[in-house]
Amino acid sequence: MTKLEAPEKSFAGEGMYREHILDHYQHPRNFGEWKTCSVQHTELNPVCGDQLSFQLNVDEKGKVMDVHFNGQGCAISIASASLLSDEIKGKTMVQIQKLDKNGIQALLGITLGPARLKCAMLSLDIVKNACLIYQKYGKGGK
Repeated sequence: MTKLEAPEKSFAGEGMYREHILDHYQHPRNFGEWKTCSVQHTELNPVCGDQLSFQLNVDEKGKVMDVHFNGQGCAISIASASLLSDEIKGKTMVQIQKLDKNGIQALLGITLGPARLKCAMLSLDIVKNACLIYQKYGKGGK
């Protein structure tokens, strides 16, 4: 079994979900970086070595107007970051803080075991921490 292969599932279309993840891994959306942004945050998953950085551009009302990410990681980590980067555009920081592991698994289209869930959650942890940093120290912070 490869890293991306999961134990047998009991639903139809399993291959479609794998293709979805591979597409976002091989062609990540919003991948790259800006010279300037509202807030940037980087984190590392020390267990597997995945490291990602997110840059958010936030408007005066605390809404994420645009996002980029970069870094390296496994297919689940990069696919999760790609999907999440699309998902959070236009959302407020309050809405982002309400996202959870169920939302990440829904974006990926699969249920993950504990080890792979950590890979998938890295991007959400980074984005939530970036929002907290912006709220505390950024232009709109109180």
